[in-house]
Amino acid sequence: MQIQINDMLRAYIEPLTEAEHEALERSLLAEGCRDALVLWGDVLVDGHNRYAICQQHGIPFKVVQNERFQSMEDVMLWMIDNHLGRRSVSDFQRGVLALRKKDILAKRIEEDAARIKAEDAAITPPDSDIDAAAVPKVRTSREDIARAARLSSNTISQIEKIQKTATPELVEAVRTGTISINAAATVATLPAEEQVNAVAGGKKSLQQAAKEVREQRAASRPVKPAKPAPWEDGGEPPSQPDQPLTEVEHLRAEVAELKAKNAALRAENAELRERIDQLVDAS
Repeated sequence: MQIQINDMLRAYIEPLTEAEHEALERSLLAEGCRDALVLWGDVLVDGHNRYAICQQHGIPFKVVQNERFQSMEDVMLWMIDNHLGRRSVSDFQRGVLALRKKDILAKRIEEDAARIKAEDAAITPPDSDIDAAAVPKVRTSREDIARAARLSSNTISQIEKIQKTATPELVEAVRTGTISINAAATVATLPAEEQVNAVAGGKKSLQQAAKEVREQRAASRPVKPAKPAPWEDGGEPPSQPDQPLTEVEHLRAEVAELKAKNAALRAENAELRERIDQLVDAS
């Protein structure tokens, strides 16, 4: 059989890094190709890297047919589930795969609903409602997708943001682990040119860019009014010192005040983050 390579399927899963490819090549040369390649007809579904290495070095391999595939979408869903179960897949890759699965399932729901509506229209008035029980129940909520990827709903939201607004350079940086998902989602809010410049500057530049965005957000939030001093509510004001404060004492007082404001801002920031997570989970 002449095995066919579908370029879309070959590119559907994130490629191996150079180190991963070298490790796989060493393993195949030392132990042979122990796992069979998965085919759909004559199309290669799983084992593109193993197939290429085996062809290069003349290593024998086995193939197995998957008879359950009915469409290209079935193939893609199988590939996604197969990779989600692997330990070597990073959090970002798992999130991307889970979101791809969500898109495929959501599309199927729409197609099934349209098909049922068309079938009903042939025997019932056009204005009648679609039988909800007839539409397959498929879990596509953010919580379900997060559970499938073994990630939090907040992380899934951050990956969605990265996919929508991040430049290819920033996506590659988070894919290779140069920057965390959380920080990448923050940097992705910057204009494209600034994202590219941050990536070009390396890991420290990316971290600094994320820090500056967070600081700007914190500075733009309104500060809660300070609680009135006891004497402003009718109490007795503190006794005034006989001697004016020295410069050192003034500075110490300012430092103490700034520390108090900083603590209040941190508490407010934590509260807002918790509220955001709750809103995201509820959406």
